[in-house]
Amino acid sequence: MRIAWIIFCQLWCSISFAQCVTFQLTKKGDTLNCTDKNKLKQGKWMIHVDELRGNPGYEEEGVFENNLKIAVWRKYSLMGDLLAIENYKWGMQDGVQQYYSIAGLIREESWKAIDPEKKFDTVEVPDPLDQGKVEMKVVKVEGNSLEHGVWRYFDPGSGALLKQETYVLGKPYVKNNVLGAERSEYRGGKNADQNANDSLPQKEKPKPKAVEEWEKKNKGKKHTVREGRTG
Repeated sequence: MRIAWIIFCQLWCSISFAQCVTFQLTKKGDTLNCTDKNKLKQGKWMIHVDELRGNPGYEEEGVFENNLKIAVWRKYSLMGDLLAIENYKWGMQDGVQQYYSIAGLIREESWKAIDPEKKFDTVEVPDPLDQGKVEMKVVKVEGNSLEHGVWRYFDPGSGALLKQETYVLGKPYVKNNVLGAERSEYRGGKNADQNANDSLPQKEKPKPKAVEEWEKKNKGKKHTVREGRTG
């Protein structure tokens, strides 16, 4: 079994080397930074970027497929501190992305990559607040990633959640049935009843008995002045 595994590894390495026009080898013999005959990046890469004009340098590592980033990529400061864990599909951000400071996690983003080979694509749109609900939606492909899902912002020191936002295919998420319930509650509450009563004809309040007797006694008389006294 071990011999078969060694033969497989040798064959895989020979195929990898055959595909790579330029590449680097690690101390362990792993192939890095492969470029094929079409000058496309393939396989695992480690990229070093120096500090430039006040912008801090960094290093990142991940996998390329035909010059496009795929799967998990990690970014580090030049001091070795973790800065980001990102997920890619078709060279675009897809899924949860995490960003860090020296103190800890500061932000989580959620993205959805759209297949750039299609002008329109039918995608499943799960309810970010209820994963049991899924809606099929046709979207126009613009060859980019869309904000999709829950974005969270943290205090890196304590890890406390500071703010949360939800997006669906690039737009802020509004749960219609929740808003509808709030409107219904408002319309059916005390304020709504009061507004409804205000719009109806109001009945006159009953007159005091003394006033009714005075009006009855003086009915038909001209130039009669009624005093405000009832006694």
